[in-house]
Amino acid sequence: MAIINDISRTFNEFLLIPGLTKKEHTPDNIDLSTPLVKFKKGEESALKLNIPFVSAIMQAVSDDNLAIALAKNGGLSFIFGSQPIELQAAMISRVKSHKAGFVKSRANLTPDSTIQDAVDLKEKSGFSTFGVTIDGSSNGKLLGVVTGRDFHPERTPREGKIADYMTPIDKLIVGQLGVSLTEANEIIWDKKLNSLPIIDNEGNLDSFVFRKDYDSHKLHPYELLDDHKKFLVGAGINTRDYKERVPKLLEAGADVLCIDSSDGYSEWQYDTIRYVKDTFGDSVKIGAGNIVDKEGFNYLADAGADFIKVGIGGGSICITREQKGIGRGQATSVIEVAKARDEYFEKTGIYIPICTDGGTVQDYHMVLAMAMGADFIMMGRYFARFDESPTKKVKIEGNYFKEYWGEGSNRARNWQRYDSGGNSSLKFEEGVDSYVPYAGKLKDNMDRTIAKIKSTMCSCGCANLDEMKRNAKITLVSSTSIIEGGAHDVVVKSEKTNAT
Repeated sequence: MAIINDISRTFNEFLLIPGLTKKEHTPDNIDLSTPLVKFKKGEESALKLNIPFVSAIMQAVSDDNLAIALAKNGGLSFIFGSQPIELQAAMISRVKSHKAGFVKSRANLTPDSTIQDAVDLKEKSGFSTFGVTIDGSSNGKLLGVVTGRDFHPERTPREGKIADYMTPIDKLIVGQLGVSLTEANEIIWDKKLNSLPIIDNEGNLDSFVFRKDYDSHKLHPYELLDDHKKFLVGAGINTRDYKERVPKLLEAGADVLCIDSSDGYSEWQYDTIRYVKDTFGDSVKIGAGNIVDKEGFNYLADAGADFIKVGIGGGSICITREQKGIGRGQATSVIEVAKARDEYFEKTGIYIPICTDGGTVQDYHMVLAMAMGADFIMMGRYFARFDESPTKKVKIEGNYFKEYWGEGSNRARNWQRYDSGGNSSLKFEEGVDSYVPYAGKLKDNMDRTIAKIKSTMCSCGCANLDEMKRNAKITLVSSTSIIEGGAHDVVVKSEKTNAT
């Protein structure tokens, strides 16, 4: 038995101490790029992120739609693996084949749908333009288009048929599949359209081009692209069907893999990493985890992992610590593993990036994590709140929420992630089924988060993430100083008062 007397600490127990802010420390000069996979001393990482964010390998978070939105903004998604291989590969393929400005229609109706159906779909999806296809699918034969301007939620009879309110195909201006984005935008502006449906030779709906996306490339200066100008995307795998799954994911175009597990310090992960490296060579990149200490890091590093995820039990929907009594405070985990990473680099000349996964509640926790040594951050709850995540938007007591469930919950039924062998049943849950407050569009929220991070780094006197690791000063805080850090001893105006 070994007892570690050091306290297991969370990000909330630390604050950053300001450094000298020089004149060049302005938000425009802050560089948030970071390596994604390992590299040798004196070389550069084969894959880099333009911002230090990746989305969690979760059904409620990382589908192809979220992956496209995140890549547009400089980060990367790992498409969830708790689904049939063919479906995951199809998601990967859709990300790699996505053309900027061409939006796949995720909300569609049939001519027999009702106005009530349109109202419900608008509330759930947040969209206001719907393709009307013969079968209601995103690639069915296009029969028309209906928008929020074609009906009034209160005045239009809810039982009315969409066929009576849509603009039929013979009155639509459409573009043919193969049209360039420049040509599509010229049609939109010349014809004064808000959207242009794109159809194939058989009349099936392919995508939409929207007027509001005309300057999309200017709004997304950090787009994460490969050498062929396609979005980068990752894929989650498990330690059971990897011999069947990995080839299909690579064929679909996955740029990087990551083993999805609540406990990565295992021979199962070692075998999975070795299979990938021995079969496909070092050009195929694979991350592993999760671990919380030096021993776990060194084990996966020696196995050949290209990056290593840190964190057990710190996620907002994770109850691993409650169920199994294992885990560690996220801040303590990151600090120890970062030290192990640096020692490994000094010993071998190989730098293996670490990813902090879980325990990130506030935006400033992200900066703390990177100051403690993390190279990038994996988040689930943060991304689950946005329009682009795959879950439903629901209204509860007048407020909007998005559904959010853990991969260890019965809803996900992801036994590959949590079972330790034996039969393929989920014996107990390590995650919950929940809601998170709806927050709107990914870009709007990420712009705000990035602005906070850059401002904090300016206050710390650091121009990039390497400088944060080397020069940031961090202090422990007491419970009373945490209270002192928020609004206190006042009545906040947003609260209801009886003042006269």
